Amino acid sequence: MRKIVKVVESDRGGHRAGLLNKRASVPAGLGTKFDASARMGRVADDDQAQISHDEFVSSRMNGLDYHQLRLVEEALDRLDAGDYGICLACDQPIAEKRLCALPWARYCVTCQDNVGMELDACRETVGKA
Repeated sequence: MRKIVKVVESDRGGHRAGLLNKRASVPAGLGTKFDASARMGRVADDDQAQISHDEFVSSRMNGLDYHQLRLVEEALDRLDAGDYGICLACDQPIAEKRLCALPWARYCVTCQDNVGMELDACRETVGKA
């Protein structure tokens, strides 16, 4: 059973404005990276490797931007629900200093470290298979 603790008012120390600004800024860069290479048309075979690499990097960057956007949206949802600033793992308040640095933080520092160690262990297991 998950307990919900309402930490403060719905704006939670001004974090809503920061989250909304981040949400507005992330999509601005999405898709524009591909447009430049699409406008180039046909290119010499010698340039194809570089263009393929650039498209791969752009695709990866877009993926990271989408992930960031999803985290921001989740934080806004938690803000609206009244449980913003509460660690999703231990239900304890996330330090204000952490929220100022990373307003979309899901976990307190301790739980984030634990999540990171679990992911590292999982990667090692998958890598050995």
